[in-house]
Amino acid sequence: MSERIIIADGVEIATQAFGDPSHQPTLLIMGAMASMLWWPEAFCRRLAARGRYVIRYDNRDTGLSTFYEPGSASYTMDDMAEDAMRVLDAYGIDSAHLVGMSLGGMIAQIATLAHPARVKTLTLISTTPIGIDTSGLPQTSDSYMEHAAAGESIDWTDNAQVIDFIVKDTRMIAGTAHPYNEISARNLVEDDVKRAKNFVSATNHFMLKGGDAWKNKLSALAAPLLIIHGTADPIFPAEHGELLAKTAEGAKLLRLAGGGHEIHPEDWDEIIAAVDAHTGATRR
Repeated sequence: MSERIIIADGVEIATQAFGDPSHQPTLLIMGAMASMLWWPEAFCRRLAARGRYVIRYDNRDTGLSTFYEPGSASYTMDDMAEDAMRVLDAYGIDSAHLVGMSLGGMIAQIATLAHPARVKTLTLISTTPIGIDTSGLPQTSDSYMEHAAAGESIDWTDNAQVIDFIVKDTRMIAGTAHPYNEISARNLVEDDVKRAKNFVSATNHFMLKGGDAWKNKLSALAAPLLIIHGTADPIFPAEHGELLAKTAEGAKLLRLAGGGHEIHPEDWDEIIAAVDAHTGATRR
């Protein structure tokens, strides 16, 4: 594993790469309030072992990347899509396979629409379509919304409270197919909070806007699309993945039975095999 801090256009982006740089570059984009650590190192190494040059990075306001005081960030999802291109530029990569999770999937859609020549394939995990009215679809579960509302009473400067709240969050978004491992979840959350320059800044992600330029353009997506979606996802219910599959011509949909809004270790084999098949040959 190699680490780099990229500085471009006034933005610092922390990155890590796994595998052989001559193999197919695969850029992983994580979701809201989650640093690159939420793409577990073991997952990245296993994907790299399939002949992929895997890069993960901290989105703005997470981990070691540029952060803004809570409530003061003026960037958009479109800016975050440009961050993905900045990472590719810094690594000297003309085009890559993009894999986006949740908010990262929305960012990846924008990046693919804005820079079609730079995206070989697109894989979207537990996300929702950009530029399409989804108000008629099932929405985030009531129980999760109740949990999220409780976040307003958290003292976000108290790491102990923050860690407890986010650990509970991992339980709320877990699926039904596999046992929930609180010890593993707590270790990850503690590492993420401890590592971050300013963890509370990640709450800026809840105010993100953007993607307006791509209204009703998703059907023109050029990159081959793979959608991976848990059938028990409480954030973006499975119908969101199904709508993605219907909108982009030729898209493939992998349903994870009982999967939640997560990349569960017991689903890694299935996810990695699907990404491997979707992204093709091992050399650039």
